Amino acid sequence: MSKINFGVLLPAMIDGTITSLEIFFLTLIISLPLGLLVAAGRMSKWKIIRWPIQVYLLVMRGTPLMLQLLFFYFGPYYIFGITGINRFAAAIVAFGLNYSAYFAEIYRGGIESIPLGQHEAAASLGFTRRQTFFKIILPQVIKRITPPMGNEFMTLVKDTALAQVIAVSELFDVSAKAASGYVSTIPFIVAAIFYLGMNFFVGQGFLWAERKLDYYR
Repeated sequence: MSKINFGVLLPAMIDGTITSLEIFFLTLIISLPLGLLVAAGRMSKWKIIRWPIQVYLLVMRGTPLMLQLLFFYFGPYYIFGITGINRFAAAIVAFGLNYSAYFAEIYRGGIESIPLGQHEAAASLGFTRRQTFFKIILPQVIKRITPPMGNEFMTLVKDTALAQVIAVSELFDVSAKAASGYVSTIPFIVAAIFYLGMNFFVGQGFLWAERKLDYYR
């Protein structure tokens, strides 16, 4: 077992963490608005819209994210003969589509949890459907979906480790290579500290958001 050079290990781990954070934020940029569109389709009265969305949700939530990563990276070559697929881009597409399915169900659950009577009361007061949604329904939905959203955000931080299956050099991949090179579990311990640190800030952010929502309730 060789002596661990922290002067080399820590910068490499920081670079890996930056890549993990890039995956995290780009996934949210894609999945949060896409999830809202998917939720709207899922609640549509039109079967021609609702049924394909239900299939999409089943596939995205019913198959492993690891398998989806492999599909979006290798699939274009085996299906269409397209070469030179960017690993990082494939990871972002897979993560974005996967998490949009989970966010869609959280959105739907929040929206459908609001009693129908509130819509009727708003209509009797002269509110338009748009005003009802943005002034009455949406604030309540945001409050109700904040805890499950926080859970999904923290899960996403950890799931970024799956990007290493298509050789994206994120935090877990860097720690695994370092552990193999040094024949030591210390790089894994350092990686765990980094993951805990990221999720600490995510958790604190959602606690702050919940307190603010309680204050303005």
